[in-house]
Amino acid sequence: MFKANENYLKLPGDYLFSTIAAKIEAYGAAHPDKAANIVRLGIGDVTQPLAPSIVRALHDAVDEMADAATFRGYAPDLGYDFLRQAIVDNDFTPRGADVRPDEVFVSDGAKSDSANIQEIFSADARIAVCDPVYPVYVDSNVMAGRTGAYSQETGLWSNVTYMPCTQENGFVADLPDSDAGISIIYLCFPNNPTGAVIDRARLQAWVDYANEHGAVIVYDAAYEAYITDPALPHSIYECDGARSCAVEIRSFSKNAGFTGTRLGYTVVPCDLRDANGVAMRDLWARRHGTKFNGAPYIVQRAGEAVYSEQGRSETGEQIRFYMENARIILEGLRAAGYEVSGGVNAPYIWLKTPDGTTSWEFFDQLLESVQVVGTPGSGFGPSGEGYFRLTAFGSRESALEAVERIKAL
Repeated sequence: MFKANENYLKLPGDYLFSTIAAKIEAYGAAHPDKAANIVRLGIGDVTQPLAPSIVRALHDAVDEMADAATFRGYAPDLGYDFLRQAIVDNDFTPRGADVRPDEVFVSDGAKSDSANIQEIFSADARIAVCDPVYPVYVDSNVMAGRTGAYSQETGLWSNVTYMPCTQENGFVADLPDSDAGISIIYLCFPNNPTGAVIDRARLQAWVDYANEHGAVIVYDAAYEAYITDPALPHSIYECDGARSCAVEIRSFSKNAGFTGTRLGYTVVPCDLRDANGVAMRDLWARRHGTKFNGAPYIVQRAGEAVYSEQGRSETGEQIRFYMENARIILEGLRAAGYEVSGGVNAPYIWLKTPDGTTSWEFFDQLLESVQVVGTPGSGFGPSGEGYFRLTAFGSRESALEAVERIKAL
């Protein structure tokens, strides 16, 4: 008789956002008169439509697919040259970051890559994550059998090093102890969920730590387009020595509205090698070629359009729209007496729940009393308890309405 992968059975409960969706559905069923009135600022899904230049690129590519002379079949394993070159020329070269087109792997999104990248590392590799943390980093390693035993009491895995991100350290983790034995370090800046950012000196310290201790940094830069402070780094490859210790993951979802179109990429430098000199780029290429048939041609052409002069202008306007939402939420709640952070160089606002209310209690209170949905901070890890995440990706009306309703509490 066959058996299931027991590592999946170790996962506690459902995926965070599945749990939230179930709670909203149950509330709507019990209160059908209020269901249509719910303001959703929980899941970080965009609401602005695709920019006109991107839509035109999609239409043009569809027309190509309808003509035998220009039809495209399977995409190249790493992605089309036109997109990989555009990525290098626009995302890295202008910032002095040394990245080459053959180190760029185009995929169907950052979530997939952040979950799958762990496959090229040894089964006994110890991971370190910020706390609170995007759940995919931990859950994918649970599925791989790398995290040890789970404690219901503490919410922690025995073989995971947790790096608390608290108000005291500005929600940016401190470097781990030198003897922690860490192999893989997950960092995300601008951060999901806290909205915190990291300056160049602190990021350089992480790179130096990783090189000194033989660790690799998985750097999630999905929200880099929201950085407005010119002093802040957009890529880990702006730091000296990062090519020998870091993988960077990026997404087209938040900077260009591709949440429903699906496109992202991961950079694995040729200089990144394990203790035996194995090139991790080659392992990722092997994994990519075996398990992935490439993002669709029409979507990659749309991705290329993001880097056109008009595309950059249009998507930049959308980013400014969302950041105005962030300003409205941040300043509105602060004026109402709430303790909030983030929302300046990031599209997430991190709210401290009032009067010792737990994260899920505050979730229930908002949903039941004023029909506003956010994300409980405890869903991102133990250090998220007592906090609540709100997203700026809604409409302008939803941002304004949410602030007024939360004030009414």
